[in-house]
Amino acid sequence: MPHVGVSVLQIAVVLGALCGAFLGYFLEHFFIGRRLIEERAQLQALLHTQSEEAQRLREQALREAEETRRKALLDAREESIRLRAEIENENREKRAELQRLERRLAQREESLDRRAESIDAQARSLEQREEALAAAQREVETLRQQQVMELERLSGLTREEARATFLHLVEEECRHEAARRIREIEEEARKEGLQRARQVLVDAIQRCAVEQTSETTVSVVPLPNDEMKGRIIGREGRNIRAFETLTGVDLIIDDTPEAVVLSCFDPVRREIARIALTNLIIDGRIHPGRIEEIVHRAEQEVEERIREAGERAVLETGVTGLPAEIVHLLGKLKYRTSYGQNVLSHSIEVSHLCSLLAAEVGADIQVAKRAGLLHDIGKAVDFEMEGPHALISGEILRRYHESEAVAHAAEAHHHDVEPTSMEAHLVICADQISASRPGARREALETYVRRVKALEEIGDSFEGVEKTFAVQAGREIRVIVKPEKVDDLAAMQLAREMARRIEEQVEYPGQIKITVIRESRAVDYAR
Repeated sequence: MPHVGVSVLQIAVVLGALCGAFLGYFLEHFFIGRRLIEERAQLQALLHTQSEEAQRLREQALREAEETRRKALLDAREESIRLRAEIENENREKRAELQRLERRLAQREESLDRRAESIDAQARSLEQREEALAAAQREVETLRQQQVMELERLSGLTREEARATFLHLVEEECRHEAARRIREIEEEARKEGLQRARQVLVDAIQRCAVEQTSETTVSVVPLPNDEMKGRIIGREGRNIRAFETLTGVDLIIDDTPEAVVLSCFDPVRREIARIALTNLIIDGRIHPGRIEEIVHRAEQEVEERIREAGERAVLETGVTGLPAEIVHLLGKLKYRTSYGQNVLSHSIEVSHLCSLLAAEVGADIQVAKRAGLLHDIGKAVDFEMEGPHALISGEILRRYHESEAVAHAAEAHHHDVEPTSMEAHLVICADQISASRPGARREALETYVRRVKALEEIGDSFEGVEKTFAVQAGREIRVIVKPEKVDDLAAMQLAREMARRIEEQVEYPGQIKITVIRESRAVDYAR
């Protein structure tokens, strides 16, 4: 029995499980079916909604398209109306313009018709006048022939002889008139040329302002006290000998209180000596070894100053492309003087004057400016080379491949060679202007007095001279002559002869003007 109970229980369990599985399967299919039905209903509702939305959008699109079509038709109709109105206005204006042109053409035709009638009338009048003129000419020709025959009979000359005589008289009269007119033109041109030249020179001089400093061949070095003189001389003169040997400068120590003098014709060596001696005095240690060291430093300092002076001159004048050697020689001119005038300042002034004058007369400005700056470059080495400094300048410029135009203008500025270019003449002119400007150059008082006295003595040595005066610092001589012994022609000859003798006997910078004054007075009294 227990075994039978177990079997029934197992069967019941199996049957329960089968019933549960069947019931689960049935319920699952039932719920899935309901879900499918619900989803199908939702899908149909969604499709219906989308169909309605599509229908609505289609109807809206149709309405918008219809509205756009109507608007486009309306705009096209309005544009057509506007274009038609513009075309009608344009046609109306063209018709009006055409009518105006037709009226003007009709008026022009009427005017031409009237002018043609007037020309025809004038032509008929001219024909009548030509006929009358031809008749008058025939009558005049007849009378002329009669007069010629009568003149030949009265004068005893044939027609050809009378014509030759008349032409000769006319030719002589024309020749005299032409000569007179030529003299007038030459005189007028000379006056205008002088006036124009003066104006050009005045403008150039006014626009050129260069500072000048008069210099000498000696330098004075101040001392703190006279005891320094003994230290400079040194034991048995070894210091002064070493200094003079190293610098090539004469050191003059005399009774002048608290000062010594450096004398040398080479301005570069003199400047080196001045700087070296000044530094030695400041340093206080004066012996041959220290002197050699200080002199070497002074040489380097002067070389640097020379380089800076050359570069400053090139920059100031605007001259470019110069070799370093030429710039160095140009800087050395800072320590070179001519009649007390600094040669570098003089060269800069001549360069400016040449540039201004070249611009006025139409010469090459760059060549003139370059030649003006370099024309005295030979003075930087004339202690070392023989010959006139102008020729040395030309030789140096050619050596450093300067243009022939610049070299020629430099070597010709003292007429050592014949100037052949306009720029060379401008350099000559500018050089004389710079040198002759009052205050630019000076001379020693003794030399100046001797020169002025010599000028007056030369003037007084001529026969017929009453008195001679040297004025304007010896740049002009005024000679008063006796009118009963010297006439106008002799006065001109006297001026030329005096100029020639001054050139032979007197040395002077620039030029000297000679003015001969001849005065005649007639005096009477009314009683």
